[in-house]
Amino acid sequence: MFYCGTLQRLGQKYLIKSKFTSITISNSVNRISNLSKNFSTSGVQKMRFVQFTNKKGGPQHLGVQLKAGGDIIAISSIDSRIPNNLRKFLEGGEVIQNKAKRIIVESRSVIPEADVNLLAPINRMDKLACVGLNYSGHCSEQGVEPPTSPVIFSKFPSNIVGPTDDIVLPSISDKVDWEAELAIVIGKSGKNLSTEDAENCIFGYTVAQDVSARDWQKGKRNGGQFLLGKAMDTFCPLGPAVVTKETISDINNLSVQTWVNGKLKQDGNTSELIFKPRDIVAYISQFMTLLPGDVILTGTPAGVGFTRNPPEFLKKGDVVETEIQSIGRLINNVK
Repeated sequence: MFYCGTLQRLGQKYLIKSKFTSITISNSVNRISNLSKNFSTSGVQKMRFVQFTNKKGGPQHLGVQLKAGGDIIAISSIDSRIPNNLRKFLEGGEVIQNKAKRIIVESRSVIPEADVNLLAPINRMDKLACVGLNYSGHCSEQGVEPPTSPVIFSKFPSNIVGPTDDIVLPSISDKVDWEAELAIVIGKSGKNLSTEDAENCIFGYTVAQDVSARDWQKGKRNGGQFLLGKAMDTFCPLGPAVVTKETISDINNLSVQTWVNGKLKQDGNTSELIFKPRDIVAYISQFMTLLPGDVILTGTPAGVGFTRNPPEFLKKGDVVETEIQSIGRLINNVK
């Protein structure tokens, strides 16, 4: 249940009181002061944002974690002015973020992660863009030269599923492949951005799995266009959290890995990115206005299935795990 109410200090513990319940939770005095250190006066910093529902039922909530797997502060359940989804939260700018800051500093409405169902941490965005051939190793395994400018294609927001949701194999393809990817989440609108301005527009990052039907992506099907091979239902697991950029010490030095049935298939690092996150954001902004909540998948390292000898593709009963250092892990069953 959500423990919504007020906090009263009792020595080194706090009593949460409300008209629904009264419980005591262990909580050091330092915890409350440390919470405030995770914010600047200009907005949210060093947070993990999640979207979730309570396992006992009820509506979607927007929450914040201070660490992976830690308790969730359900910020949207305290103040009705705070949206219950991250896209609208970002659209609200610093006004909404500062309302959330006060709630988090007070540490109200805390719920263990074990008591919730984690959803995709962001959805219903305006744009879900992707970059192809953006790791040197992935270019090498295909025998192609690295591109001189970002290769851009798209998925649809409706392709997104959560961090533990199923990947559903389509009946029209038997060559469905995995692609672990770092995903950028845009926090502010931007058009014709410099690389410096592009960095300021990035809110944070999450983990994506760019599931791909190779028989529709490549070859003569659909006239050689990527779209249908990339944008089938459930082809974009996302999550488990959107991690603010301030949380990550070096976005260009994170391990990126995929396991299928416990066997390591991809073992790359964002240091291999040909075009770095802020370069990608600046480039795309020359063509279209980026909006709060837009998501950009940045490409995949070597180790995908179709380049193996013999090629390997996902089948019913497989388990795909995707992890990026400092951000989190997806675990998706294949149905």
